Amino acid sequence: MKTAFVFPGQGAQYAGMGREISEKFSRARAAFAEADAALDFPISRLCFEGPEDQLKLTENTQPAILTTSIALFRILEENGFRPDFVAGHSLGEYSALVAAGAIQLSDAAALVRRRGRYMQEAVPVGVGAMAALLGLDLPAVLSVCEKAAEGQVVSPANLNSPGQIVIAGNREAVERAVAIAKDAGAKRAILLQVSAPFHCALMMPAEERLSVDLDDCLFSDLRCPLVTNVDAQSIRTGAEARSGLKRQVSRPVRWQETIQHLIDEGVRTFVEVGPGKVLLGLIRSIDKSVTMMNAEDEKSVENVLSGLL
Repeated sequence: MKTAFVFPGQGAQYAGMGREISEKFSRARAAFAEADAALDFPISRLCFEGPEDQLKLTENTQPAILTTSIALFRILEENGFRPDFVAGHSLGEYSALVAAGAIQLSDAAALVRRRGRYMQEAVPVGVGAMAALLGLDLPAVLSVCEKAAEGQVVSPANLNSPGQIVIAGNREAVERAVAIAKDAGAKRAILLQVSAPFHCALMMPAEERLSVDLDDCLFSDLRCPLVTNVDAQSIRTGAEARSGLKRQVSRPVRWQETIQHLIDEGVRTFVEVGPGKVLLGLIRSIDKSVTMMNAEDEKSVENVLSGLL
């Protein structure tokens, strides 16, 4: 039976994440120390103590979730557990690549901090928006976006699960899409509290800036396959990993296809490694028959360790 470790993206952060495991496990402490050194500021303190308003800043959120996820992964790894596949949702793809040995945690922490800053700077605050559309399939969402655009940007950003698609773009276009989606029969259509319109064409300036940094970063071939956000296909080489990270900035996260690809490859156990359980909820709506676990604190880590024996 094959196992996949999946890593969460932005939106799972909370003050106190990682503190318990850092106190309990030396490998977790070492991960936070490595990230602190790479960033020249104590991301560990921000994770453990907040304040929440600073933790929610995109350039802080991204390294915080990455570091916490890898701290948890290293506990599992130290106990002999290595996945057959890895995947990560948006930011989580960096965590997955660290877990697969493609990039070092120190490099990834610096990259995602800049990624967060570039994304925030690509679109002035208030100009962009994102919204979740529930109960519409992809053709219906594409039709909604086409009607709502009126010369502006609005497009699918996260293809999360059957009937759950997030759109992103100019605020006015997204607001029009929310109204049109309700008229088109969406169960819910709600604006999200986010700091920027991720994974749409408005992120091209961030993609261009980040591509330069990614070209300067050393990528190794992966110890296990990763299924990318942008193509929903398995990769094994460092060059493919770098390409995927570049292209995912302005393109949609194909999460439903990613999970289906893993299931088609024989994965029957999914472990969400990092703060929160958002991905498990999405996986459950894709295939209820698979085994799902999460590792985000001492108790859940122990449950995973006993459950994978």
